Amino acid sequence: MVSRPDARTLIETVLDRGSWKSWDAPPADPAEPGSPYADELAAARVKSGYDESVITGEGTLDGRRVAIVACEFSFMAGSIGVAAAERFVAAAERATREGLPLLAAPASGGTRMQEGALAFVQMVKITAAVQAHRAAGLPYVVYLRHPTTGGVFASWGSLGHVTAVEPGALVGFLGPRVFESLHGYPFPEGVQVAENLFQHGLVDAVVSADDARQIAIRALAVLCADTSSLTAGAAPEEDLRPVEAWEAITRSRRDDRPGVRTLLKLAAADVTPLNGSGEGENEPGLLLALARFGAAPAVVLGQDRRRQRSSSPLGPDGLRVARRGMRLAAELGLPLVTVIDTAGADLSKAAEEGGLAAEIARCLAELVVLDAPTVCLLLGEGAGGAALALLPADRVLCAQHAWLSPLPPEGASAILYRSVDFAPEIAQAQRIRATDLRRDGIVDRVIPERPDAAYEPEAFCERVGRALEYEIAGLLSENPATRLEARLARYRRLGT
Repeated sequence: MVSRPDARTLIETVLDRGSWKSWDAPPADPAEPGSPYADELAAARVKSGYDESVITGEGTLDGRRVAIVACEFSFMAGSIGVAAAERFVAAAERATREGLPLLAAPASGGTRMQEGALAFVQMVKITAAVQAHRAAGLPYVVYLRHPTTGGVFASWGSLGHVTAVEPGALVGFLGPRVFESLHGYPFPEGVQVAENLFQHGLVDAVVSADDARQIAIRALAVLCADTSSLTAGAAPEEDLRPVEAWEAITRSRRDDRPGVRTLLKLAAADVTPLNGSGEGENEPGLLLALARFGAAPAVVLGQDRRRQRSSSPLGPDGLRVARRGMRLAAELGLPLVTVIDTAGADLSKAAEEGGLAAEIARCLAELVVLDAPTVCLLLGEGAGGAALALLPADRVLCAQHAWLSPLPPEGASAILYRSVDFAPEIAQAQRIRATDLRRDGIVDRVIPERPDAAYEPEAFCERVGRALEYEIAGLLSENPATRLEARLARYRRLGT
């Protein structure tokens, strides 16, 4: 039998030792004296050692002050009634007033049935408090524990900026015992399990309590980064050797060329991978992560060319993951870095029926007006609508051998000449090289390859990381309204 920590043990595991301070006062008793429900509450308090199903307070996490709300399942199955909801909301409101990140650790069967409809609608009150906290630009991090079902999962359990889950935990909307009682047959096995949620992009990680501490530390290092003293420093140098368009394309397609995952490994810190759209879509060809480049925090959206080629061409699911990243950046005021490296979008029946074109349009529409600083990095291949979807940004950087084109040159050659043989000439004529893109106002800075990123992956990635830090620092120093106005003007004047 798996041993799972109770609420107090979990808090002691996650927070710095000895830092926990309770915020709780004795709860108002919702039961009529002498009623069966009053007897149940009294028995639960004796048996569990808790006075309610929710405890709240504060502590430090790697020295950072945080607020925490945790459920205790041994108290009436962690069910949420009026008193538990009021305790949660009071803690969320205090965290918002005091500007603290809020960590939540649900373990609950949902609404407390003994309190009926009034308990049921407490989920609205809790959700409103969570949304007010998020609207204040404060992080909300969730650790789902075994079991989490019902109204808790359908409200505050599913609203985290970052969400982890306990290994093997039962997490679902309707508990399997209730389902079987209502329908007369069991719920399919393996559906409401932590690992299946991760597989479907509904949670970001499946981790123990010890590892949940480390994820929270890394995530908050980015989500709560102090950028007030961030300075741009010296502008990165450019020292470019001229290359023909077809040579650049050939180099960009090398299997050993560093991609977005190598970039994060070699040039970033506090990397926290996020998983899926949070709405049931997941696509390994689109990476979403929190990271820091030097002292500059960022949400990173990166196209993983290797995974696109091997298993998952970039389709509508990947673009919905990208839009999750855009929303996260906008809500928390974090810089957004998009990384383009794609041979093109998924060309299939499933992609068409899944709304590929519409998702490209939505990415463009959200990104061009996003209320956050944005930097785009053309890292390698930049073919078609899949590349265009992540392009609009305040600043656009381009690796020396990266490129941007409406189609791969072979496709353009086939359209114009009914043959792919003219791809090198088409590439040259279409002005798709980094230096051409800069000359036409599409790119702001070209990052040198000496002579090829594949030959110097570590030095190249470090060069890219410094350039990203420089651009992010500059953007953070600008007035947000002025920054957005300049972005819109940039794209308005292209080609004029």
